[in-house]
Amino acid sequence: MRFFLLDKITRWETGAAAEGLKNIALSEDFFDDHFPRRPVMPGVLILEGMAQLSGLLLEESLHQQYGKNAKAILTVLERTKFRTLVKPGDTLLYRAEVKSVNEAGGKVKATAARGKTVVTSTEMIFAFKQVKDPLLDEKRRRLKEMWMNAG
Repeated sequence: MRFFLLDKITRWETGAAAEGLKNIALSEDFFDDHFPRRPVMPGVLILEGMAQLSGLLLEESLHQQYGKNAKAILTVLERTKFRTLVKPGDTLLYRAEVKSVNEAGGKVKATAARGKTVVTSTEMIFAFKQVKDPLLDEKRRRLKEMWMNAG
């Protein structure tokens, strides 16, 4: 099963920063088990949404700065904090700020907020992996286009 934990990209500055939204619906599959009658979004899925936005931003930044295409693979989380629970009906605003990027990988400072309240914050380190798969590249391009034109 593949989780897309980003509904829409609302801000995009290649090489600098991005923002995106995730609306948390009671119909999300993970609420069946986490937790029955007391639905709470798993923290790891909040991180995954942050990583989806951050990884895409780093991939585009690599392409812009070095003319290379690679997939960003999350390798390290630093200073990760979960401050409050996320429940059905919440909307998360993911923010990603590029701290560094080079040909080997990149680092992003990322947050997830509900309104003005930060629910999760972390620094993410990604490694770049060369993947020569035109179908994967096209799928990724269409996904980014959908996220940027959602609404």
